[in-house]
Amino acid sequence: MPFHPLHPVSDVRAIESAALAELPSFTLMQRAGDAAAAAAMSLLGNEAVAAAAAERSVLVLAGPGNNGGDALVAAANLAALGITVEVHWHGKEDALPPDARIALERARAAGLQPRAGANAVMVASRRWSLVIDGLFGIGLRRAIDGPLRGIVEAVNALACPVLALDVPSGLDADTGNVVGGGAAIRATDTISFIADKPGLHTGAGRDHAGRVHVADLQIALGYFPEPRCGLTQPSDFASSLRPRAQQSHKGSFGDTVLVGGAAGMAGALVLASRAALLCGSGRVIAAFAGPPPAYDPLHPEVMCRDGSHIDFGAAIKGALVLGPGLGTTPSARDLLGRALASEAAMLVDADGLNLLSAHDDLTAAVVSRATPAVLTPHPLEAARLLKTEVGRVQADRLAAARTLASRFRCIAVLKGSGTVIADPDGEAFINPTGNPALATGGSGDVLSGITGALLAQGWPPRDAALGGVWIHGRAADELAEAGTGPVGLAAGELIPAARRILNQLIHLHAASR
Repeated sequence: MPFHPLHPVSDVRAIESAALAELPSFTLMQRAGDAAAAAAMSLLGNEAVAAAAAERSVLVLAGPGNNGGDALVAAANLAALGITVEVHWHGKEDALPPDARIALERARAAGLQPRAGANAVMVASRRWSLVIDGLFGIGLRRAIDGPLRGIVEAVNALACPVLALDVPSGLDADTGNVVGGGAAIRATDTISFIADKPGLHTGAGRDHAGRVHVADLQIALGYFPEPRCGLTQPSDFASSLRPRAQQSHKGSFGDTVLVGGAAGMAGALVLASRAALLCGSGRVIAAFAGPPPAYDPLHPEVMCRDGSHIDFGAAIKGALVLGPGLGTTPSARDLLGRALASEAAMLVDADGLNLLSAHDDLTAAVVSRATPAVLTPHPLEAARLLKTEVGRVQADRLAAARTLASRFRCIAVLKGSGTVIADPDGEAFINPTGNPALATGGSGDVLSGITGALLAQGWPPRDAALGGVWIHGRAADELAEAGTGPVGLAAGELIPAARRILNQLIHLHAASR
């Protein structure tokens, strides 16, 4: 079970419905509003409520449904604390759900006068301390357009913190896409009610949700179904974080044999090989599809070989990484075909994936493996594998990764913002680490090398995929935090950072046992 579960909207609705059947009316809305007000106070700084409190002005955007009701409760709570609150209400009173109607009445009783018909000019005309977005929740099915689009764009232009309730208005909580291609709030913080949701962590969700906080509204765990998706945490692969025995030798940690590096693309294989070396492989063999260099001048420990001379039928004590810079020529196809016959742990990336998408016999070799391979496509490579378009892959990244995992009987790693890792049984994870520093040539090759090294050291394929992606992203995060990136980070700079993080994780896990 994932340590940090993510629940789709269908789960959340079922949980909410079951809890509502057992609780007095308005209970969950009151709890949601209370949680939202507490989050708002935290963003405002939680200073003592005194004369300065009135100087902090909060704009509350309340929509026509229960999400708007949550916002109205939060507004009343903040007003009671002495905060100056202005409510812009976008709804029809006679069409309000029962709980939202109660929230509106209580807001008025608290002295608030929700303003109907507010527009973008009104939003932009004040200097707000905070904006609370309660326009639309998880039920939105159409694009935000017209005057409301102007309001959303005006909010997005503000310099203050923006707190979204449940989900930023306009964002699909399942897919992380902007609904209907319309507008969506770009929040600095989102408070997700009942459960965390996958769309807040992948695709456009990471740009719109900001920091995500979860308020379970005190709903008992018995109402929650078994999660089939989670946000990757080191605890999800902790069983593979084993310290090394003193009585070890290079054979204890496996060989990583990397296949690729056609003429003009040798750098991809060199990067992947260096990552495999620094992330713990006992030996690293770089099998070049093109002329091999005599050695790697930065890391002569890497053994550079002619790929055509590698005997993949031999018992490889470790793992294969197939594809970095391989090319798609007939000779590359033959080299990949020979490698796929191996029973060693295996990762396929880059041109290895492009060859799979073009040749059914190569696909069959992956599908028929006793141990699932790890496939690491970016969205275009995934589209080729699924015989579809990139737009359809990105329209539902979670579903696309699960389809890949099922169709290829593999651990599918769909790269991108909020990388999705799925296994053949449909369990999936979304990775929370990483930043735009990874949007650079060679970054994927480094990921392949890191993950291949973990496979070579005996990590199960799912653990290797989860750990490799998390470590790769965390390396980028630490470098960016230190000022090396996100602009201008070179892929090779990730490698020593990844080594450091892997060692830290092993040490922390050993210390916690």
